[in-house]
Amino acid sequence: MIKSLFIVLMLVGATASAETPTTLNELLEQARKQRTLQKEESAAREQRFIEAKEQQHALLEEAKAMLVGEEARSEQLRRAYEDNERTIEEQEALLRERMGSLGEQRGIVRQVAGEMKAILESSLVSAQIPDRPLYADALAEGEELPSIEELERLWLLALEEMVESGKVIRFPATVITGDGQESERQVTRIGVFNATTDGRFLRYLPEAGKLVEPQRQPARRYQRMALDLEQANAGIVATPVDPTRGALLSLLIQTPDLETRIKQGGIVGYIIIAIGGVALLIALQRFIVLTTIGQTVQRQMQQETPNANNPLGRIMAIFTENPRYDTETLGLKLDEAILRELPQIQRGLGTLAILAAIAPLLGLLGTVTGIIETFQAITLFGTGDPRLMSGGISQALVTTVLGLGVAIPVLLVHSFLSSTSNQLIQVLDKQSAAMVARLAEQHHAQTV
Repeated sequence: MIKSLFIVLMLVGATASAETPTTLNELLEQARKQRTLQKEESAAREQRFIEAKEQQHALLEEAKAMLVGEEARSEQLRRAYEDNERTIEEQEALLRERMGSLGEQRGIVRQVAGEMKAILESSLVSAQIPDRPLYADALAEGEELPSIEELERLWLLALEEMVESGKVIRFPATVITGDGQESERQVTRIGVFNATTDGRFLRYLPEAGKLVEPQRQPARRYQRMALDLEQANAGIVATPVDPTRGALLSLLIQTPDLETRIKQGGIVGYIIIAIGGVALLIALQRFIVLTTIGQTVQRQMQQETPNANNPLGRIMAIFTENPRYDTETLGLKLDEAILRELPQIQRGLGTLAILAAIAPLLGLLGTVTGIIETFQAITLFGTGDPRLMSGGISQALVTTVLGLGVAIPVLLVHSFLSSTSNQLIQVLDKQSAAMVARLAEQHHAQTV
């Protein structure tokens, strides 16, 4: 019952768009036509499926055939690759065998070319003949085996450097002056050791390929010797030569001068120098005064008339102006007069002695403060950089030198001036004693 109803519904749905049958015969005829059409469509669909299946089978066979071919080609390529690997190994072995000592020679040439490049770059000859290091650089960096011509050229460069090291040559060159300006100068080159212009020493800058004039120069005697060599046309001229090719010159011009040394002493150093200056002024003043007094005393000793411009004259005036004194009173008066003259004669000598004693003590003070500064630098920055400690050490040493340098001459001057003043006092005492003795002789002659 349900199956019959489903067929009826199918028939109704299939013929919904067709003409609507009006009788049962038309309905039956229409169902037969529909069935025939469906059979034809099913047959056609089955035929297309069979054709597609056959086509897919052909494609599958073709793909299998291609896979077999590619596998065969892959095996062929793998064998070719292995053959090439073996060939490369055999050729490399053959190359190493044929290279033999040539490979070692290439390494030696590169090493020598590198060393030659460093020598040429820092050589003063390159300031006169530039571009020489370029060839050595190319040979040092090259990977190929050098040719005979290249080896000969490298040998000629080394020979040229040796020959030029024994020559004194004058040539024009660009010089960078102390104020940074470039100037064309006539440069005198002493081998590969020194270069000078107008009596001033030059340094070679390999980076710029030019000569530079340092602001600080060696002592004037060296500059005069260099100037004599520049102006000489023949003969032998003595001149300084730096065998280290500039290293000694750099150290020489970096040596601190007197002003730098004084600054290294710091405040204590300035105080010691001030003390030395005061001591010098006092010593000069006392030397002039004592020399003048000594000369006037010597002239007074040759005269009978007392002169008030000298201590001996003033003492003699007491003797000549008071003839009635007895010997005891005259002796006391003369002692009093000598005591009045002592401050003028001994003035400043005590100050000189004190300054001579203070100077080394200040030097010791500067030494202690310098060592303290050094230990502070070590505490903060460690001992890795000696330059950080050099400030305190320099202060300690400079102040010690300044203290001793002031104290020693001041002590010698003090000793000389003390001896001179003592001689003057001895002269006054001797003349005073002679006056008392003369008065005693007069009184004795009168009583007899």
